[in-house]
Amino acid sequence: MRRLYELLEERPNGRTWSLHELMIGFSNDVGQIGRLILASDGTWEIDGDPRSELEHKLAESMWWTFVLADRLGIDLEQAYGDTMKKIRSGLETTIARTAPASDRPEDSP
Repeated sequence: MRRLYELLEERPNGRTWSLHELMIGFSNDVGQIGRLILASDGTWEIDGDPRSELEHKLAESMWWTFVLADRLGIDLEQAYGDTMKKIRSGLETTIARTAPASDRPEDSP
């Protein structure tokens, strides 16, 4: 799919998009997701169905992430797995050292 976009980019520009241009495209879609969430909440008017538009833009944002990772030479599968392990470990550590409010001893007067 990226190659098809590159063909379209080359026609007016004589070149494919730079990393910065790809990031701007991704950022634009992220902004649209924000508006679609507002539309889903009923606080922003759009033409069309907010749910189906959100599905499209979220999927498209995943595609942008894959394109950027590829361009940067990042193994996204490995990076995702490593990141989730770090987040999980941090959450487990925080949960282990914090007690629910109901388990805390009352302050004695």
